Amino acid sequence: MPGMEWERIGPYRVEAQIGAGGMGAVYRARHVETGELAAVKVLPPALARQDGFVQRFSREVEALRQLTNPHIVRFLGSGADHETYFLAMEYVVGENLAQRLGRERRLPWREAVDIGIQLCAALKAAHDAGVIHRDLKPSNILLTAEGQVKLTDFGVAQLFAADRLTISGGVVGTAEYMSPEQAQGRRATNRSDLYSLGAVLYVLLTGRPPFTGATAVDVLQKHCFAQFDQPSRYVPEIPPWLDDVVADLLNKDPAKRPPDALAASRRLREVLQRADRRVLEELTAVDREGVPNDNPTSPAPGAATLLRNFVKDEIRRGEPTSWWQGWLNHTAVLVAMLVGLAALVWWMQSRQLSPEQHLARVRAVLAEPPSSDWLEARDKHLRPLLETDPERFRAVVEPLLEEIALYELEQRLTLPRRRQRKSPPLSEPERLLADVRRLWDEGRLGEAQQRLTAVQQLLNVDPQADALRKLATRWQTTLTESGTDQPSAVDYVRQMLQRADALAMQQPAEAQGIWEAIVDLYRSDPRLAAEVAEAQRRLQERLDETQQPMKEAQGRSEEATP
Repeated sequence: MPGMEWERIGPYRVEAQIGAGGMGAVYRARHVETGELAAVKVLPPALARQDGFVQRFSREVEALRQLTNPHIVRFLGSGADHETYFLAMEYVVGENLAQRLGRERRLPWREAVDIGIQLCAALKAAHDAGVIHRDLKPSNILLTAEGQVKLTDFGVAQLFAADRLTISGGVVGTAEYMSPEQAQGRRATNRSDLYSLGAVLYVLLTGRPPFTGATAVDVLQKHCFAQFDQPSRYVPEIPPWLDDVVADLLNKDPAKRPPDALAASRRLREVLQRADRRVLEELTAVDREGVPNDNPTSPAPGAATLLRNFVKDEIRRGEPTSWWQGWLNHTAVLVAMLVGLAALVWWMQSRQLSPEQHLARVRAVLAEPPSSDWLEARDKHLRPLLETDPERFRAVVEPLLEEIALYELEQRLTLPRRRQRKSPPLSEPERLLADVRRLWDEGRLGEAQQRLTAVQQLLNVDPQADALRKLATRWQTTLTESGTDQPSAVDYVRQMLQRADALAMQQPAEAQGIWEAIVDLYRSDPRLAAEVAEAQRRLQERLDETQQPMKEAQGRSEEATP
């Protein structure tokens, strides 16, 4: 096969090259004694010359030996051949998720959730063994023909990174899935893998990563400061609970992500369970007033008709028998099935909650991060209490309703503009706050805070803007805390300037790309005027260096001309 450099690697006889990239080449090979197939990753020879590589390699190999899980590619062995190090892993027949996405662009949301649950199992096993993946991305996720997920390339990123983040090499290819703390050069933790899991789920659901950009620096900056669009903006059928799980995984603060992979797995399983319950409720809620009408002139078919048609279609696709088709074609039979199902649901829901239980459930939901669960708690628990005995419950319920109303208002103001056009138009104060939120979501925290302060001046004297005033106060507090808890844009850009300086001698093109990105991204930000001027100065120096040989040659030519 073209490009094959090895006939044998250690105890493995090479059959074909199956992959290549910045982190080495991968070969399908067979053990000469046992005949077992393996995927052998040959690391670049230059790695062995790096200080501390042999120690890192031994450490990572020892960690890989501990990983035994059906969703993790099995480690078979390692070694060195002519000073070139290799890793032998289980050979998986199938494809990786990047190949699948290249063919289908995105996956149905239920399949994406199933893949996410399997990845959580792999991450839990790894984290329990003290191993962090650090480079979770679609190309490292293998799918067997049976749909089983197997995660690979544990520890490989660590062999390259050596706890240091670089602008060149592997980071360029994986920036779309990298956590903010890794992008800022901080130590990766278990929750860094969960952030990457959120980014992988995002691309599976929407066909696009949460952040894109012209350069790796641009993408990493967005991971640190910008806000992504909810997946349901691009795929409306995604359940709101799945939006919430992805948003929590992609939280920029590691402490606000799910605590571990097991918790993330439970959240994903709950999405499937709640979606199934919703289908059940919709089936039993239709046509409660009587038997569904199968008259073709009706505006819409009844639930029994829909269920009958669905079952008939499923039977046609299988191996139907004529008497089954006739039996299921009777509406009365299907009505009886629906009535029995509805009776079961009614029996389960007929056990009335006490007022104290209603309030306890609402408070438990409100203790969690804001989500669509808040609206469900309002409709199922708070409003029934007010309708039952308004005098008794008003003092307790109204503050909770107010909290939920603020959440609902915030959701309305943060809708994408495309959806805002389909909703009732925003008032002028709402529009001003929506503009603040847009700046905030773009990571322009200083501008957002400055504009919010001005908007608050107007809201404070508007007697009809009580809810907006409370929301603005809450935003101001959060923005102030964000400014102290998160690294500032100034610190980030200065860090990028330092990295460009480090690359300038050996990799001038990479350094030039960083300077150009800084100028392009921050030229309109007054806080970064000095840093932008420095990047422009370095670009000019780079231009002068490239033009100097031409000027000297031109000068010599002019001197030689009589």
